[in-house]
Amino acid sequence: MKLYCTRHGQTVWNADNKICGLTDVELTDKGRNQANELGKRLKDVKIDLIICSPLKRARDTAEIINKYVGAKITIDSRLIEQNYGIYEGTNRFGEEFLANKRNLAYKYPNGESAIQVAHRVYSLIDEVKAKYSHLSLLFVCHNGVCRIINTYFCDLTNEEYFHYSLDNCGLEEYEL
Repeated sequence: MKLYCTRHGQTVWNADNKICGLTDVELTDKGRNQANELGKRLKDVKIDLIICSPLKRARDTAEIINKYVGAKITIDSRLIEQNYGIYEGTNRFGEEFLANKRNLAYKYPNGESAIQVAHRVYSLIDEVKAKYSHLSLLFVCHNGVCRIINTYFCDLTNEEYFHYSLDNCGLEEYEL
């Protein structure tokens, strides 16, 4: 079974370098174009099921991609972006945020830690491995979640984890 993973298309907050966790922001025109381009790339790839985050930017990306692949879409809250708490809407290059991002067990004030995100995302991956072993899946989610998914399949140092980023509508492919 193949697991494909993509990050939603660009949002205004992405373009403005703002930390966007649970805030439900819209795709930009560029973000919709990115989703269309990815859909075209995936047109001839067998995708049986799309599982996406409940946030609008991910759902809209999944729906645009699905115009090309024609799969069933299901929403799973375990793919929602990390709750960045007090850092939500602040500059993603802020020193304090970046220092805390290096500490995987650090629970952002009023938010969650990367370890908490890993717990929910790993449980989803384990579940789809058991339930859909005969299907090819596409996860449509968020950069923080894509980073965690990558750790499920790849051994990373903390520094490699910190620097990993998937572009908007970038695509990773994993073998389950």
